Amino acid sequence: MKISTKGRYALRLMIDLALHNDNYVALKDAAARQGISKKYLEQIVPLLSRSGMLLTSRGFQGGYKLAHTPSSYTVGDILRITEGCLAPVSCLENEINSCERQNDCPTLELWQGLYDVINKYLDSVTLQDLIDRYYKLGSDEYYI
Repeated sequence: MKISTKGRYALRLMIDLALHNDNYVALKDAAARQGISKKYLEQIVPLLSRSGMLLTSRGFQGGYKLAHTPSSYTVGDILRITEGCLAPVSCLENEINSCERQNDCPTLELWQGLYDVINKYLDSVTLQDLIDRYYKLGSDEYYI
């Protein structure tokens, strides 16, 4: 499993919005701070908005902000929205495994265990955790 640019940029955007959550943030400002193309973020924002993660406001003071507190967002939730399933192998991508070899597969348990560890870890880290790490590092910029 490899996290795509879309997933990494979505996470950076969400952290940026969390750090500036007092007001709505213009996408151009977040893009400039993160060194990400505004056009690229325009492709990511609808996914996050439709999922209920972001609030939007149009107009002069418009932009985006988190719909909830940073502690209520997990990295796993954000990545599943942008990446889809985080399964390490295709036979685990659907709720029901339709692989014809599933009953005889000596590696299925291995892949299921890896998938469980990935999900457990990503679901244990919140945006607030990442913000806390950011402040602990004392950095002015945040990159993933």
